[in-house]
Amino acid sequence: MPIITTLGNAGAIWLLMAVVLLIMRKHRTAGLAVLFSLVISFLIGNIMLKLFFARVRPFDIDTTIQLLIQRPRDFSFPSGHTAASFSSVSALFISKNRLWIPGLVLACLIAFSRLYLYVHYPSDVLAGAVLGIVFGFVAAQLAKMSMRKQSNR
Repeated sequence: MPIITTLGNAGAIWLLMAVVLLIMRKHRTAGLAVLFSLVISFLIGNIMLKLFFARVRPFDIDTTIQLLIQRPRDFSFPSGHTAASFSSVSALFISKNRLWIPGLVLACLIAFSRLYLYVHYPSDVLAGAVLGIVFGFVAAQLAKMSMRKQSNR
């Protein structure tokens, strides 16, 4: 689980996927959608909502738990790893990119890892998934509009 959760650190695996997709002309819209989804997820989820709710993490309540990963320093709600993962997957799905299928498996594993490693409550992960799906939908629409404008030039 520590390895799986590390894939979601700073949205790294999803950012790498976005860059690879952006390089390929055929998948550029999907890559842009994933990139937009990560930006939206970071700004709204990690910057705004975490600071607004300021929820203490589970390991800070139950101090008898020994973490298998480095202690996260930010707040718990919503799960940023989960939001980034599900926003990327939903952006891929809306963009009709088949990478959404293995992406969904990875997103679920990353979300579960946050619970397993005792760094999030179930409601943090659920909120991250729901928000991520919404962010991915918005990002995919923005990417489509952006690519249409680009092709009209």
